[in-house]
Amino acid sequence: MIDLRSDTVTKPDEAMRTAARDAEVGDDVYGEDPTVNELETRVADVLGFDDALLVPSGTMGNQVAVRTHTDRGQEAIVERESHVYKWELGGVAQHSGVQARPVDGDDRGVVAPGRVREAFVEADGHRAGTGLLALENTHNSKGGTAIAPDAIDAAAGVAHERDVPVHLDGARLFNAAAALDTPAERLAREADSAMVCLSKGLGAPVGSVLAGSEGFVERARRHRKLMGGGMRQAGILAAPGLRALENRDRLAADHERARRLAAGLDAAPGLSAPEPETNIVVAETDDPADEVVAACEREGVGCVAFGEYRVRFCTHWDIDDEDIDAALSGVERALS
Repeated sequence: MIDLRSDTVTKPDEAMRTAARDAEVGDDVYGEDPTVNELETRVADVLGFDDALLVPSGTMGNQVAVRTHTDRGQEAIVERESHVYKWELGGVAQHSGVQARPVDGDDRGVVAPGRVREAFVEADGHRAGTGLLALENTHNSKGGTAIAPDAIDAAAGVAHERDVPVHLDGARLFNAAAALDTPAERLAREADSAMVCLSKGLGAPVGSVLAGSEGFVERARRHRKLMGGGMRQAGILAAPGLRALENRDRLAADHERARRLAAGLDAAPGLSAPEPETNIVVAETDDPADEVVAACEREGVGCVAFGEYRVRFCTHWDIDDEDIDAALSGVERALS
């Protein structure tokens, strides 16, 4: 199986396994795991924040951020197709008692400043008010689009004018940085917090990191504990994460293979695939997506339905040039 379902399917390499085995550990709930502490310091530095917090998953990172930034009953402005709104089981309501106010982004998922202004709610005797703006980069549902820093800055600026904090869901922020040839720190500069995943394109087996100010992370640590994310000898997880951070420079290779994949899919009968910006290829299908996915699986190619007539393919570090060629041959057989 050439598994293109997601960049989360990667397997840790021997260097990561060795790092996990040999990691110096302690009790992280007491702040005594040196490997976790090193990872948090490294990510905070890379993203330009004062402090950071290791969490098991990107979803937990986003949910902890919402809980930390907001008061119960407030609203969070979210893009309608964003992960925090669409793919996290209504967590902003369940965990934080926050009402999501979805707004429409453009066809790349960019939230215009005017949308933020229109969605803002002033607190008064009847309304709790807006407590957070959440943005996403890259934008998963829009096909891994890399959002330029000026677009993030513009939306965040409107929020900050109204004393509303901004959280950046940067699960694939390093993909955006590679695609835009821009430091991740610059992309997160106008956010009050940012979350990055280590377990996607960077290849770690588990783990994400939430970054922000020292005060924010101190409060977030309590909310991580509340949500069951207080880990003990977590250096075994952090050590592969440190190795994963060294893989940022190779993300461009995933992007190039995604472009090759998209070009081949676009030439296949019954598919239309625009050139991707990062490592996610979303193909429009003539036949129902579930049928296309099943046919591809029978030919040894893993992909996922991403709508009734849309299929997603992801490149990652377990996929090489030969795999792309083989996957295209498999898709062609599936569609013939």
